[in-house]
Amino acid sequence: MSRKTLLIIVAAALAVGGYFGYQYWRSKQDALPLGIASGNGRLEAKLVDIAPKESLRVKEIFFVEGDLVKPGDICVIMDTNTLQAELEEAKLGVAATQEKEAGAKATITRSKAQIQLAKVEVARSKNLVAQRAGSQRELDVRNTELKTTSAALQEEEAKLRTIQQEINVAKAKVVTIQTRIDDATLRSPVLGRVLYKLAEVGEVLAAGGKAMTLVNLEDIYMEIYLPSADAMKVKLGAEARIAFDVLPGRGVPGYVSFVSPEAQFTPKQVETRSEREKLMFRVKIKIPEKIVVNAIDVVKTGVRGVGYVKYDEAAQWPSWLNPIERPPTNGKPAAKESGE
Repeated sequence: MSRKTLLIIVAAALAVGGYFGYQYWRSKQDALPLGIASGNGRLEAKLVDIAPKESLRVKEIFFVEGDLVKPGDICVIMDTNTLQAELEEAKLGVAATQEKEAGAKATITRSKAQIQLAKVEVARSKNLVAQRAGSQRELDVRNTELKTTSAALQEEEAKLRTIQQEINVAKAKVVTIQTRIDDATLRSPVLGRVLYKLAEVGEVLAAGGKAMTLVNLEDIYMEIYLPSADAMKVKLGAEARIAFDVLPGRGVPGYVSFVSPEAQFTPKQVETRSEREKLMFRVKIKIPEKIVVNAIDVVKTGVRGVGYVKYDEAAQWPSWLNPIERPPTNGKPAAKESGE
């Protein structure tokens, strides 16, 4: 064998050995410490529908797909002309009933004055009868008039109570219609981004018909599946990290917000230990809202990655899962999120 051929063989052997040595070193660097489990997943968020409570026509739409909306922002205003007419009619009904109340109170006042007069007449007739200056018949007439006037007062007071109940019903109707008008202004209940704009101005939406759908950025999470041996050790609130394929070498801090109490999928027949190990449990890793808010302009759902969960509090996060830095603010680098 020539010297040149020998050198080539040695060089090739060193290259192959170096390649496999690097791969072995890299696998050791990427290996997870004991006490940390992982699973594949994608970033998800709850969807929130913006919809009217009753069938109305769309009057104005203030956001389009991709816009960021904050809690309380007006997203859509529905046409309430018909409801406004009903409201005015209800207010007039309240006013008319209040007029009836005023008339009933005046009648009661008059009846009370008549009763006072009748009592005076009865007392005078009694004195005259006692002095033999008046007749018993006249006293009986005065007593009858007093009883009749008292009965009329009771009747008027009953009418007043009925009218007051009618006023309460009329006022409640006004409040109900006003609530329906207020509900026609559709506001965002969450911090979110418009995913779909599903209606146009002038379109009539049925009750519950969607005007737009928001991605709830207050509830960003990743769901992973862990084997039963790992899942049984995971506690609610345990530290977690999410590493995205588009951001290698960094992890987004999170925490475990849910561990399924039952297996999500399993073989049809579980007979051996190896089959039992296939039992998988769903684990939800939630990203804290403050982290989401700091990166609100770049948060995208559906991004693939790997979720890591610490089931042993003594375990240390590897360097390649160090918390990701916040996006720069005013040209200055931001501090790292604490989570280790």
